Amino acid sequence: MSDTLQVAIPLFPRFTALDGVGPYEVLQRIPSIDVTFIGHRRGEVRSENGMLGIIVDGTFEDIPEPDIIVFPGGVGTRPLEHDDRVLEWVRHAHATTRLTTSVCTGSLVLGAAGLLEGLTATTHWSCYAELEAHGAVPTPTRVVEHLDRRIITAAGVSSGIDMALRLVEIVVDRTAAQAAQLMIEYDPQPPFDCGSLAKSDDVIVTRVIEYAQARQ
Repeated sequence: MSDTLQVAIPLFPRFTALDGVGPYEVLQRIPSIDVTFIGHRRGEVRSENGMLGIIVDGTFEDIPEPDIIVFPGGVGTRPLEHDDRVLEWVRHAHATTRLTTSVCTGSLVLGAAGLLEGLTATTHWSCYAELEAHGAVPTPTRVVEHLDRRIITAAGVSSGIDMALRLVEIVVDRTAAQAAQLMIEYDPQPPFDCGSLAKSDDVIVTRVIEYAQARQ
């Protein structure tokens, strides 16, 4: 039996790049972890603004039982909430995963698959109502763990890096996670302290809404 852990990161049209690439950059640093981007079909999938394309190397059926799922978010998750192929894959894969995780609105897909019913979970701050509609209890906590249920959800975009470091700690050890953090030189020192809704004012939120609408 191989000791290599297989991580599947689903991609889909209009995914948020850092949701998938952030965890990838952490996880692929560990020699005992293999990461595969999967999707409906092999080939290029483009991010939500169309500016970036990433190659999908396998279909959902190619990796039916990964050790770890990292489901990214993006506006492209909305059709997936009603995509039986994706939801059945999530349910089947989760039955045997060591951990099933999401970043940002990837939790909406986990919720649509029935994995978050009655659980606290997180997503991007603008999507709490959508998450709650799937029976979850939204929380602004950056990374939410239910290890007894093998589920971890992370908040918006950049939080996927934090979650991936925690994943490494769980499946390997603390030193491995710290080594990965050092390898990517993840030492956040942002010039502004407005990275959560609680730290932002109405002027900033209004600008966020304007920018989001301009990209729809």
